[in-house]
Amino acid sequence: MSGDVHVAIERDADIVTARQRGRELAREVGFSGTEQTLITLAISEIARNIVSYARRGGMTLTRVQDAGRSGISIVARDEGPGIPDIELAMRDGYSTGKSLGVGLPGSRRVVDEFVLTSTVGVGTTITMKKWLR
Repeated sequence: MSGDVHVAIERDADIVTARQRGRELAREVGFSGTEQTLITLAISEIARNIVSYARRGGMTLTRVQDAGRSGISIVARDEGPGIPDIELAMRDGYSTGKSLGVGLPGSRRVVDEFVLTSTVGVGTTITMKKWLR
């Protein structure tokens, strides 16, 4: 797998595809099996949020290099309802749906960099990076 990988996220099957593509890319970059699992967890949680709240969006998975280190970048975008209170949404246990409220904060914990931007009525973008140790 070379170059950017884009996965449209519209239904449950797309979550599986995004996880598989993310695991493949993480393996190619050189992440351990445990780190691959953490990366696929973050991908799964964010893709699940797209399906559940925005209905459609996409993820772009990219191999990244910076200052001599290698890693993976995951950018998820949707044109859903947006998140009115990002600080509240990032709290463990908070959910506007019927979930446990661990998706966003859990994803943030397993990656090295996590940036969430959202505009109500426009959509949400989440950028995550995981670096090889």
